[in-house]
Amino acid sequence: MNLINRFVPKNDKLQLLHNDPTLTDAMSERLTSWFPKIPREYVVVCIGTDRSTGDALGPLAGTFLSEKKPKHITIYGTLADPVHAINLKDHIKLINGHHKDAFIIAVDASLGKSTSVGSIISDVGSLRPGAALNKDLPSVGDIHITGVVNISGFMEYSILQNTRLSLVVEMAKSIASTLEKVDLQLAYSKPFPAIVASNQKRKSGVEV
Repeated sequence: MNLINRFVPKNDKLQLLHNDPTLTDAMSERLTSWFPKIPREYVVVCIGTDRSTGDALGPLAGTFLSEKKPKHITIYGTLADPVHAINLKDHIKLINGHHKDAFIIAVDASLGKSTSVGSIISDVGSLRPGAALNKDLPSVGDIHITGVVNISGFMEYSILQNTRLSLVVEMAKSIASTLEKVDLQLAYSKPFPAIVASNQKRKSGVEV
C-alpha cells in the first residue's frame, strides 16, 4: 500500500476510473510507450496481502492476470503466493537473480483524495510499498500501476481494513485486463526468443 503524492507533477501519468470503457486500451498503450526499445524480460510484481481488504488489490490483480496465462510476462504476487512487507526484499532478490536486467511493472493499492477513489493510475518510476502505513520498504518497479482504493489522511490501517471488497475486485480485474493487453502487444514486438523460452520454462516450474 502506497500513498499518492499530491504534489508530484503529472508528466505522462495517466489516471482513469476503473470502469472507464477506454481504460484497457488507453493504459496499455501508455504503459508500452514507456517500454525500452531493446527487448528485455518483463516482470509484473503485484504487491499486497490478502489479509487486508484494501491491500488485496495487488494479489487479486496478480491472480486474475495469472488466469489469463500471459506468454510474455512473468508474474509475482497472487492470492496463493503474495508479495508483501515481510517477504518483499526476498522477492526482489529472487527477481534480480532469475531475471537479469528485467523491466519491472509494479502494481499496488494506494490511498488518495476522495475524488480519486476508484481510479487506476499508471506512471513512470518506482513506487514505495507501505508508504501509507509508514513502513520503510525498498522501492519497486521501472514503471507502476496503482489503484486508489480509499481515502488517505486519518487511520490508514483501519481504512484499509474497511475498504469495500467489491470495489477492489473490480479494480483488480481492470488492471489484469490492461496487463493482458500489454502482453498481447508484446507479442507483436517480437521479443527475443530466448526471453520467451525462459519465461515459459519458469511458468512450467523448470529452473533456468
